[in-house]
Amino acid sequence: MVTELQLGTRIRSLRQARRLTLRDVAEHAGVTESFLSQVERDVTSPSIATVQRIARALDLSIAQLFAEDTDSGRIVRREARRRIAYPGLRAVDEFLTSNLAGRLQVIMSTIEPGGGTGAEPYTHDSDEEVVVVLTGVLDLWVGDEHHVLREGDAITFPSRLPHWNANHGQEPVTVIFCLTPPSF
Repeated sequence: MVTELQLGTRIRSLRQARRLTLRDVAEHAGVTESFLSQVERDVTSPSIATVQRIARALDLSIAQLFAEDTDSGRIVRREARRRIAYPGLRAVDEFLTSNLAGRLQVIMSTIEPGGGTGAEPYTHDSDEEVVVVLTGVLDLWVGDEHHVLREGDAITFPSRLPHWNANHGQEPVTVIFCLTPPSF
């Protein structure tokens, strides 16, 4: 069975382990205490950019925020993939690589119609990112450029450029994201 991380529960656990208040993290992340509380209770899904700010407020990278203690080995079986659902963003990420200490991170994302990363651009600490569309049509913004990627299309860009994506189509989009070094 695919394991699904409850993002809000994980954030609350990490915040409490660091003895930080909702106010502390909210102020550093640039969100309200009320919003952060809703995130922690898995009532709402933050954009990827907001997740990055929350991770920074906890003094973590996104990779560390999503890391599991059991990450080891080279084979990631379908039924054992780490899975993160973003209900409000209508997207699910499945981690195809397990070792965050490696030089490459591969994530398969399924984005439902109307879903995406949120309209707020975000960046990674990775050097480079490759996006490959397996099925559907993905709208991708990198810097000031808008790209429409169809099944089989791929794009490579520096992860430090602000970027975001959306599925404006009628069918789910399945995308592979490759990051080097891992940062998500």
